Formats: sequence, structure tokens, C-alpha cells
Amino acid sequence: MIKIEPDVEVYALGQHICMSAHKARRVIDQIRGRPYDETLMILELMPYRACYPIFKLVYSAAANATHNMCFNKTDLIISQAEVNEGTIVKKLKPRARGRSYPIKRPTCHITIVLQDISKDKNFFIWLKTKRGWVYKDKYIDIREKYEYMLYEKLHQGKMIWVNSESEVIWDKK
Repeated sequence: MIKIEPDVEVYALGQHICMSAHKARRVIDQIRGRPYDETLMILELMPYRACYPIFKLVYSAAANATHNMCFNKTDLIISQAEVNEGTIVKKLKPRARGRSYPIKRPTCHITIVLQDISKDKNFFIWLKTKRGWVYKDKYIDIREKYEYMLYEKLHQGKMIWVNSESEVIWDKK
């Protein structure tokens, strides 16, 4: 029986992937810190070529987590995701009059680290709202989430005063 520890991280490493590190970072920045199932949906719908190898790495890291550590896939989150530059494959293309033209094929190394958050009580997530990113606790009661949704619907992101529900303090007269 494998003992489940909340601070254990599982990773997958892809080396010598034939693409620029800059193009892979564009996709990695979108998925960093997100849950596993949301990440898979994002990667399937993004139109970039870098999404497919990153999708395979995320899927591989989740398979490592479930097989080796007995983690549940719904409790996984991408704690770290980084892209490093790899070696540059250099070739020469023949050109006119006996000359040659260099071709540089950049490669990159992609690391995806997953963490299990089911046992971690100090975990926070970032929620995107109209006002920007908000730091929220993962373990919010369902009633509080419902009240927060009602509050957002009623006020639609407008600023309200503290005493808006109470009587008016001053009058224009």
C-alpha cells in the first residue's frame, strides 16, 4: 500500500521537442496553476502547434500520479510548468553557385509538475473575475459560493458602499 502524502509532486519531462521555447511558453503560461481537467480542455481548444506535445506531457504526468502514487485525477493541479531551451540542430541547405544556407532547428525541454491538493488545507486558487485575478480559498462552503454568485449577479462588478443595505446617513436637502 502506498502512503499518500500531500506534498509529493509527480512530474513528466519531455526533452528535445522540435519547437521554439518561446512558442511553447506561450501555451505553458495559460495552464500554469490550473486543475488537471480544466487544463486538458484548454489544450484541446487552443489553436497552437505546441498544445499537442504539452497535452501529451500533462496526460503522462497524470498517468504517473495515478499509477505510482494512487492520486485521484480530479484532485491534481499543475503546480509547476516550465520550458527550457534545448540544443539547436544545425543543417546546411545547398544553394546556387555552390553556396550553402544554414538552417537552425530549435528544440526545447518541457517539464510539467502535478501536485495532489485533496489533503492540502492551505491551498489557494486564482479565480479570474471581471476585476482581475482573485486569490480564493479552495475549501469554500457551497453556501458561500452561492452567495458570492448572487452578489456578483446583483451588483455586476459595481462598487457598493458598506452601509448600502442600511438607512441613508445623509440627505441632499
